[in-house]
Amino acid sequence: MITWASIYEHPSTDPVADRVVMERAGQRTLLVPVPAASDAVEVARLLVDEGVTLIELCGGFTLHDASRVMEAVGDRVPVGHVTFAADAAPGVAAYAAAFQSQIEGEPNA
Repeated sequence: MITWASIYEHPSTDPVADRVVMERAGQRTLLVPVPAASDAVEVARLLVDEGVTLIELCGGFTLHDASRVMEAVGDRVPVGHVTFAADAAPGVAAYAAAFQSQIEGEPNA
């Protein structure tokens, strides 16, 4: 069975208990939240140990975060990183600000 994982940041989550698993037609897809971007490094290592053969990182991860994950798994599996087109920059910036406000517990976020 082919298994790939998508890692995304979601505060106050547990990467094992809160993951979503879909299995169909010989493919398993894991949607794996991490409470903070810094947790993605260890989670990626563990996913590879579990048999994941490809990792995709959410576009919310910085290039620095993505490079740390890539370095951690080495050449064991490919790691992709979602990027956004230039014309999406205003929407991405608005989402990032709202996400940060929510993490910091600001009202009306």
